[in-house]
Amino acid sequence: MSMLRTAEPLNGGSKYEVRVVNGFTNNSSLPLVIWCASKDSELGGRALQEHDDFSWRLKTNIWGTTHFWCTMKWDQMRKSFDAFKASRDAYRCGTARKCSWLVKEDGFYFSNDEVNWQKDFPWY
Repeated sequence: MSMLRTAEPLNGGSKYEVRVVNGFTNNSSLPLVIWCASKDSELGGRALQEHDDFSWRLKTNIWGTTHFWCTMKWDQMRKSFDAFKASRDAYRCGTARKCSWLVKEDGFYFSNDEVNWQKDFPWY
């Protein structure tokens, strides 16, 4: 199940779509809990079952400082990470401006095309 939100008024800078997908292979009894925000926008949270995602659209500010972070929790593991940081992602998200994250048992994977995934960091 996908839920796409608009995080900020879409006027000004460049538009991006951020998507965080539960890529766990066997957590049907224990969801991956996600909560995301920026300094200006509270996106809230939800519990993601296998293959569920949490998505939102944003528009960067004129200063290039747009920053969204998410906190993930699964069982006893907890991790906060930068889901979108304009200084890092302006080019990394590609010409389609799609910034996707796949959260798996061994860490967090990034892709700008949802075909080629690269592990960015582990849970710990």
